[in-house]
Amino acid sequence: MWRLPGARAALRVIRTALEKLSPAEAQSQTAAGAMERAVVRCVPSEPKLSLSFALADGSHKNMQRDQSEPLGRVLSRIATNALKGHAKAAAAKKSRKSRPNASGGAACSGPGPEPAVACEPVVKLYYREEAVAEDVLNVDAWQDGAVLQIGDVKYKVERNPPAFTELQLPRYIMAGFPVCPKLSLEFGDPASSLFRWYKEAKPGAAAPEVGVPSSLSSSSPSSSWTETEVEERVYTPSNADIGLRLKLHCTPGDGQRFGPSRELESVCVVEAGPGTCTFDHRHLYTKKVTEDALIRTVSYNILADTYAQTEFSRTVLYPYCAPYALELDYRQNLIQKELTGYNADVICLQEVDRAVFSDSLVPALEAFGLEGVFRIKQHEGLATFYRKSKFSLLSQHDISFYEALESDPLHKELLEKLVLYPSAQEKVLQRSSVLQVSVLQSTKDSSKRICVANTHLYWHPKGGYIRLIQMAVALAHIRHVSCDLYPGIPVIFCGDFNSTPSTGMYHFVINGSIPEDHEDWASNGEEERCNMSLTHFFKLKSACGEPAYTNYVGGFHGCLDYIFIDLNALEVEQVIPLPSHEEVTTHQALPSVSHPSDHIALVCDLKWK
Repeated sequence: MWRLPGARAALRVIRTALEKLSPAEAQSQTAAGAMERAVVRCVPSEPKLSLSFALADGSHKNMQRDQSEPLGRVLSRIATNALKGHAKAAAAKKSRKSRPNASGGAACSGPGPEPAVACEPVVKLYYREEAVAEDVLNVDAWQDGAVLQIGDVKYKVERNPPAFTELQLPRYIMAGFPVCPKLSLEFGDPASSLFRWYKEAKPGAAAPEVGVPSSLSSSSPSSSWTETEVEERVYTPSNADIGLRLKLHCTPGDGQRFGPSRELESVCVVEAGPGTCTFDHRHLYTKKVTEDALIRTVSYNILADTYAQTEFSRTVLYPYCAPYALELDYRQNLIQKELTGYNADVICLQEVDRAVFSDSLVPALEAFGLEGVFRIKQHEGLATFYRKSKFSLLSQHDISFYEALESDPLHKELLEKLVLYPSAQEKVLQRSSVLQVSVLQSTKDSSKRICVANTHLYWHPKGGYIRLIQMAVALAHIRHVSCDLYPGIPVIFCGDFNSTPSTGMYHFVINGSIPEDHEDWASNGEEERCNMSLTHFFKLKSACGEPAYTNYVGGFHGCLDYIFIDLNALEVEQVIPLPSHEEVTTHQALPSVSHPSDHIALVCDLKWK
C-alpha cells in the first residue's frame, strides 16, 4: 500500500509512474522490499473486527474477533493457526520427499533421523516499535501502520484500507456505447481509484505484449488479454471489439493510499450497436457541460421495464418494436448513452425501476459527475440527478398525492371541496402518483438555490379531473417549499403530465387558474363530475414550448411532457431540437431499436435572471 501526501498529487504521481512501467514492473516494484500485508477492517457500528493475512505456508486466514476482546487472545489464536499450518506443510513436504528432516521454518531439530518438532511461533504486535500490551482491546490495538510479527515474518497492518464492496460489469455490452461498471467502495472513492481496461485477444492473435501481469494474461487456457490503454472508469468499445470480452482491473483509492486490486471479466462479448440513434444528432448541441450561469435540464420518461416486458406491451402497445429492443439489458445501453451525452446539470426521470436506478443509472451518471435521488411509487418511481460540481442537495420534500391531500393541512381547503363529490374523491385517493421535490444549492454561490420538482401524473385518458387535483396538490406543496421553507427560490417543474396543451391541466398551470365549469371536471362522465375553481401562485412557462409530440406510439402521438419554469427567476437560453419526424418514424414508432422509450427527452438550457 502506498502512502503519499496530497490526494490529487498522489494520484498524478501514481498514474505517471504506472504509465512509465509495465503493469508487471509496477506490481513488482511496489512489492519489492515491502512487508506482508495484514488487513484489518474495524467499524465502530459493528461489534467485531476482521483480520486477514497469509501465513508462510501459503494459507490465507480470515479472522472475526470481538472489538472488545483483549489482544492477547487473538495473538494466541494466530500462533495456534500458524503452528497448525506449519504442521500441515511439514507433513506434505515429508510425503513428497524421502529426507527425514523436512520440517523447515520455525522448527526445533530433534536428534537422529526423527522428524523435527514444530515449536509454536512467537506472535507479537508492535506499534511505533514498541510491543502492544496483551491486555489492550482489539479496537485500540490494531492501529494502521502497526507491525504484526509471526515467527520470522512481519506484516504491515493496514486498518480500513480502501476496498471495493461491489464490482459488476453490465450483462449486455454494445460497440459505441459506454460501459459503466457498478461499483461501491468502503473507505475510498472512485475518483481516487485506478482503472485499467483489457480486451480479449482475437482468436489466433499473438500473445499479449510483455509486461501484462500474469493474472491478466489468461483467465482460462483459451483466453488471453491485451491492454486497451484506457485508464478511466468508463470504457466505450469500438467496432474492433465486437465479438471480444472485456476485463477491468481496478485498484481502490482514497487520495492518499490504495487498497487491494480486483479484476472482473464481462460475461458476454461486445455486440454490434444499432447504428445511428435518434439522440445522436441532439448530442451535437450538448458536447460540453454548460457554464456556471446556465442549468441544462432534462425531463424524460424512460419507460419502466415493468411495463415494457409484458405480453400486452409486446403484442398490443408496441407490436412494431423488435422484441430484443424491449429487453432491459438492450435498452439500458441506449438510455445510458443518451443521458450521458446530454452533459446535463439536472435530470428528472419518470418510470424508473428501482433496480434500474441502482444498477444502471447511478453507476453510469455517477461516472459522468452526477448524483441522484429516487422516490418509489409502486412498481416504479421518479429519479432526479444533479451535477455535483455545480450543485449540492440541500433537502428533499417528496410527497404522495393522496397521503398529502388526506393529512396535510396545506390542502385542507381543496379536500373540503373534493369531499362534496364522493365518487371523484374515491378515485383520486386510489391513485399512487407521487411528487419528488429536491432543493439544490449552487456550489459556486451558496446564495443561489433552486427547487427542482419531478412528477408523473395519472395516465388514464379520462382522468383529466384527477390530474387537475394532483397538480393543485403539487403546486401548493411546491409553493410551501419555495416560499415558506426557502423564500424566493426559483422553481423548475419537470415531468410526464399525461396532458396535452389543450387540456385543463395545462390551462391551469399556464394561466394560474381553472374555472369550475371547465369540461375536464367531467372527464369521466357525470357520475364523477367535481366542479371546482382552482388558482395557484406561480407564473409558469413551458420552457420547450408545445412540441407536436413528446410521446409517439402506434395508436397515439401528442405532447405530454413539459419542463415548467418560474418566469420571475429563470429564462430559456436554448432548447435542444427534438429528433426529426423522419428519425422518430424510421422504425414506425417508439420505442425502437434506435430509441429506448416511447417518450422523447426534453432538453433545454436555462439561465438565472
